[in-house]
Order: sequence, then structure tokens, then C-alpha cells
Amino acid sequence: MARFYFHLHDDVDQPDNEGRELPDLEAARECATREARNCLAETIKKKGRLVLHRHIDIVDERGEVLETVRFGDTVQIEY
Repeated sequence: MARFYFHLHDDVDQPDNEGRELPDLEAARECATREARNCLAETIKKKGRLVLHRHIDIVDERGEVLETVRFGDTVQIEY
């Protein structure tokens, strides 16, 4: 297991100082995707807006950004 940190970048940057123990980067990506979708849903409920430019950086214990999960990439918009 490795520790991954999920730094949220939206209106105010929110660093993750605790991180989570997960088996691999794929599991970290899935975790970040769920979190992004939850943030999107909360913003829609509270403000009635859909903000797609926000993102979560997945960071390892050395502080290296392994991947960026963009909110807009976590949903499919249909009209």
C-alpha cells in the first residue's frame, strides 16, 4: 500500500495533509474521481452551478504530482 494525497484546486486551494493508503495509482484515480463528482454535486445543489475547470492533483509521499483529475473529465454532459 502507498499513501496518496489529494490536493483540491477550486476557488481556494485545499491541500490534503493526511492522505490515504491505497493499493495503487488506479485506486487513487478512482478515489479522486468520486471526490470530484461529489464536489460537483454539492456545488450544483448549493449554488446551482456546474464548474468544470476545477481539479484534484494526486500526489505521492515525495510531493510529486502523479496525475491530475479534472472535474470536467469525470462526468458526461448530455443535452
